[in-house]
Amino acid sequence: FKPEQPGSNLPGRAPIRRVANQIPDEISHNPLLLEAMKVLPENYNFEIPKTIWRIQQASAKRVALQMPEGLLMFACTIADIIERFTSAETVVMGDVTYGACCVDDYTAQALGADFMVHYGHSCLIPIDATHGVRMLYVFVDIKIDTSHFVDTIRFNFQPGASLALVSTVQFVSALQAAHQALRMDYKVTVPQCKPLSPGEILGCTSPKLDKSVDAVVYLGDGRFHLESVMISNPDTKAYRYDPYSKVFSREYYDHSAMLKHRGEAISAAAGAKTWGLILGTLGRQGSPKILEHLESRLQALGCRYVRLLLSEIFPNKLKLFPEVEVWVQVACPRLSIDWGTAFSRPLLTPYEASVALKEAEWQHTYPMDFYANESLGPWTVNHESHRPTRATVQRTQKSEQRKLRSTDISAKVEECPCQDKGETKTE
Repeated sequence: FKPEQPGSNLPGRAPIRRVANQIPDEISHNPLLLEAMKVLPENYNFEIPKTIWRIQQASAKRVALQMPEGLLMFACTIADIIERFTSAETVVMGDVTYGACCVDDYTAQALGADFMVHYGHSCLIPIDATHGVRMLYVFVDIKIDTSHFVDTIRFNFQPGASLALVSTVQFVSALQAAHQALRMDYKVTVPQCKPLSPGEILGCTSPKLDKSVDAVVYLGDGRFHLESVMISNPDTKAYRYDPYSKVFSREYYDHSAMLKHRGEAISAAAGAKTWGLILGTLGRQGSPKILEHLESRLQALGCRYVRLLLSEIFPNKLKLFPEVEVWVQVACPRLSIDWGTAFSRPLLTPYEASVALKEAEWQHTYPMDFYANESLGPWTVNHESHRPTRATVQRTQKSEQRKLRSTDISAKVEECPCQDKGETKTE
């Protein structure tokens, strides 16, 4: 907040407040910047003014841009805008990016970047966890024809139906708008699986829906994320609305085949003596805490194991280790679920390994809680056993309280780990 001018606190008049980190008018209303932004699609919010402001605030010298393949076509344009309106140079990171778990701050730092912008995903990796590199997450909110989405739901469901609306982070705003339009005629919920935003799902993390829900409606293209909520809720009817083609379809998933294949892999691994533990190195995909937990369990059981670091996991690569009887990959659970049968040896998720090692019970409904704060066990990233000790948390909280006392916050903002205190989220 800017300090008040002398004499500004007049009797009977509230002091003027400004939101911290508010984008200055000379940036947000810069005609040259606004003209340069017209090259980008109008319905894609790349938050260019905010990005320019944050780079200037950080006095960044080199900015790394990371985005999924679907957005790479805009990378050069964004890089040109950043270099034109800041003193920083840019580096476009072209390696594959599957999700927010692939935030590659290590490579950005190795390239000499002191600031990184990650596009298209939510902030799974907190901004204070990217050591040496300042981080900005840009969700790239996409504006769609929400009225057509709402009309489609009205056409396909009777009033009074209980519906759960889910999506990816790009369409969360549209999801909330649809919720407001439908809630008078339907029992609409926008479920949340923290730390994700309300309505947001990942390919490995989805909420458990109430049994009273008649159907779950997914807003988005493709099936990868939708299958996550279908796996987590096998008894709930699932539908998909593609915002690009405007096609509404009933979707199905072969739960019995998936459970059969995963059960067979666990049974084959139960008697193994030599295990291979794969730590994914694609960005932040691998969790050292989960790896350590698996190692301690194998040590307690007297099993031999070898560690292997891989950015991407392929069957031919693992065939080079014929002595390994079973593999456990600490990267993406969906790799085992979707492609496990393509490997000559069992390729387990950490959850499946815990079942094989008699640490966990097999769940009839396969858990989709890999990044959930409230997860079943230490085979997930954010399980309470992997969190900082209470003393560390208390020190952090006290530090934050001191900051709040020193800055009289007058605007309540939506809680999000990628937002600075007092900074409003861009809609």
